[in-house]
Amino acid sequence: MSDTPRMSRSTYRVLSSLALLALAAGGVTACSDNAPSPTASSSATSSATPGSAKAAEAKLHMVDNGGHRLAFYVTQGNGSTIVLDSGGGEDSSQWKDIVPRVHAATGATVITYDRAGLGKSDVVPGAWKVESAVSDLKAGLKKLGVTKDVTLVSHSQAGEIANYLAQDNPEMLSGAVLVDANLPQFFTDEEIPRLVAGTQPEVDAAKKDPEKPENRQLISTAEGFAAAHQAFHKVVWPASVPVTVMVSERTPFARSPEDAQRWRDAAAAFAQEAPNRTLVTAKGTSHEVPTDRPDLVIKEIEAAFAAQQ
Repeated sequence: MSDTPRMSRSTYRVLSSLALLALAAGGVTACSDNAPSPTASSSATSSATPGSAKAAEAKLHMVDNGGHRLAFYVTQGNGSTIVLDSGGGEDSSQWKDIVPRVHAATGATVITYDRAGLGKSDVVPGAWKVESAVSDLKAGLKKLGVTKDVTLVSHSQAGEIANYLAQDNPEMLSGAVLVDANLPQFFTDEEIPRLVAGTQPEVDAAKKDPEKPENRQLISTAEGFAAAHQAFHKVVWPASVPVTVMVSERTPFARSPEDAQRWRDAAAAFAQEAPNRTLVTAKGTSHEVPTDRPDLVIKEIEAAFAAQQ
């Protein structure tokens, strides 16, 4: 499409086109050969809490799902659980400054994880499939003993995982915060070809060095993208699960007013579908809302969590 604008770097969070994401945020890390085995259940990591004398400790649990290992990080608390799911190309470190503050404010157990091929989690060859990503998240939570009362916080591409998880397993969730997330309403028959065309030059470039981790991720996401998102467009969020929908001011499409408006309209349409949904505009932010406005993200997480207690 000759009139399709070239996409900005943050657009690739939406598509999980990781080549440019890695340049922007350093989010892609090759799987370590020294990662713990599935039978070695945990090790300690930590993040400093602003204003506190002691770091909040997170334990690393390597869990197996269908023959590949996934890294889950658990900051133990009491009662319900808050799960933070990173944007495309980001591993669990996206939340490193937010986890201790949310844990201190809520007392909840806080869980982050690395999706397949990122951080300490194993690479899974082939096309990226949201169904597999949902399976990985569910399997990890189940093995950690988490099957209900989850407040799910999802950024960008993780919005797809959240929507499928909520549609098929609403009993797991007590609420959600979708942070400038991919939403079914955005992926229309008009928008999908624009996204495919806008990223094709980067996909072609990635294929020249397919073993590079970020290129591998980009190629796997591009494979079958149109069909996958035509299916995603039909996903319905259950009315029983309350949700806060945060949309960035500049959106992932700062260079394309038309696509930026479609992104805003999709968030508004999603929020208007049920009375237990709230739309929040993150003023002054790019698509990287957790980095630009962690205070606002934390505030909305706390509010969503408190509303379900």
